[in-house]
Amino acid sequence: MTYCVGMMLDQGIAFMSDTRTNAGLDNISTFGKMTTWEAPGDRVLTIMTAGNLATTQSVVSLLDERTKAPDERVPTLLEVPSMFQAARLVADTLREVIARQGEEGQRADSTFNATIILGGQIAGGPPRLFLIYPEGNFIEAGEDTAFFQIGEMKYGRPILVRAYDRTLKFEEAMKLLLVSFDSTLKANLTVGAPFDFHLYEKDSFREGHKGRIEEDDPFFQKIRTAWSAALKSALDGLDDFEL
Repeated sequence: MTYCVGMMLDQGIAFMSDTRTNAGLDNISTFGKMTTWEAPGDRVLTIMTAGNLATTQSVVSLLDERTKAPDERVPTLLEVPSMFQAARLVADTLREVIARQGEEGQRADSTFNATIILGGQIAGGPPRLFLIYPEGNFIEAGEDTAFFQIGEMKYGRPILVRAYDRTLKFEEAMKLLLVSFDSTLKANLTVGAPFDFHLYEKDSFREGHKGRIEEDDPFFQKIRTAWSAALKSALDGLDDFEL
C-alpha cells in the first residue's frame, strides 16, 4: 500500500510519501513514489503515485522519457504553459497506460488503477496542487481542501484535519506530516519508512529541500515519543468518565 500527502502552504507546497510496496506479507520492497522535474527559473513539478506499481512506474517513465525525446510527444511536462495543462498531460498519460494494460480498457476498479498527486509551479502562475484519478479526471486544491492524500489515508487524516493551517512554516509542516505518517505506520503494516519529502518554496522556480527520513532517524524518533507522551498527558488531564 502507500501513503502520500501534498499540502498547500503560504510558503509553498510540502510533499511527503512513504516507500513501501508489497504483494503479500512475504514480498515487501522499497520503491520511491515521488518524482520531480525541474527547469530552473521556469518550473518545478512533483508527482507522487499510489496504486498498481507497474502502472505508476510506466506513467513516470513515459513522462520522463518524453521530456528527453520531445519529438515523440509535444508538449512535454517541461513545455506545457500552465499547471492545469500539466495536470491534463499527466491524466492523459495515466489513462493511456491503464487502457493499454487493462483487457477492458480504462476502469476505475481495474487491477491496474492508480492515483496521482501533482504539484508545483510554472512561471506566470501560482503554485498549484492536483489530485488525479484513475479515470483521468482531476480536482485542484483550494481554500476548502488545501491538502490531498492518496493511498492508506484514513489513519493519518485526523491529524491533518485537526492541526493543518496554511500559515505553517515548512519546519512546522514537517512535524505535522511526520505525526500523520507515524499514526499511519503504527496502524497499517503496508505503509512504512523511509519517507521521502520535498519542500517547494513559492516563486523560487527551483527544486526545494529534498530528503529521505529513515525510521531510526533521531528527529523522527523524537517526534514519535513526544506525540505519544503529549497524547497520554492530554488524556490524564481530562476528568474521569463517570460510571
